[in-house]
Amino acid sequence: MVMSQAEDDAGQAQADWIRALHDRANQPPLRPREPLAIGPGGVALVGSIEPQLARTMAAAGLPMHPLGTGWRVAEPADESLAQIALWLDAHQLGSRWRNELLAVTDLRGDRLGAIERAAVRPLGITTHAVHLIGWTPDGAVWVQQRAHDKSTDPGLWDTTMGGLVTAGESISATLVRETEEEAGLAVEALEEVAAAGRITIRRPVSDGYMIEHIEVFEAVVPRGLEPVNRDGEVDRFEALLPAELIARLKADAFTLEAALILTAALQRRGHLEPTPASDPTRS
Repeated sequence: MVMSQAEDDAGQAQADWIRALHDRANQPPLRPREPLAIGPGGVALVGSIEPQLARTMAAAGLPMHPLGTGWRVAEPADESLAQIALWLDAHQLGSRWRNELLAVTDLRGDRLGAIERAAVRPLGITTHAVHLIGWTPDGAVWVQQRAHDKSTDPGLWDTTMGGLVTAGESISATLVRETEEEAGLAVEALEEVAAAGRITIRRPVSDGYMIEHIEVFEAVVPRGLEPVNRDGEVDRFEALLPAELIARLKADAFTLEAALILTAALQRRGHLEPTPASDPTRS
């Protein structure tokens, strides 16, 4: 079957749109950053930091020390990371304080300490998240509009559920907790729950640099069940059929993370053309 010029142009426009999403999710820092390590020998790389910020911390007497071409946080790690987080908060250099600890890991994923969530981006510390795509039996997707008072992406649309893995928490435990808190749904009440891969975001954000590994899950929300928010972080939910969802995605109404996750889900189900194998966000 020969495609018309209009169909060919539409296909190219769709490919360009999806490619632009992936490009936005794989960006270098806006300003130079240097490696950040933990430990007396500084052998465990955990993040990155702007050198001027590191020098200011060191001059303020914080446990931040030069190490070759980078910096190291002195041990004991938890105590030092807590001091640094409080200093960043006092100087309004992090995000909103959450009283929520996230794991600090090395490149292998081994935990070396924990730090307040508000401090991870200035230090370039990798975070881990879980997102759920909840389908209806009719093939629509439940999406949420983020609360307008959220510090990140207020008012934008998102997947059915998305949340960070806290220190000491497993991926499966995060899936259960966040699905209950954000969507008011028990995972055991959902059908066809399955892992749907991982995406990785690398991009500058307002308070530093974001590296986040997102574990994606899909499920069917049975008839008679609808998501209802319980933690105050969601304004409302809607169930969108694929055509409606694609239109809203193309209008840039979703967070970048949700757009990547949902376009991939639509591709898996044949509603969008597949992305080339060189996609840098898949990991």
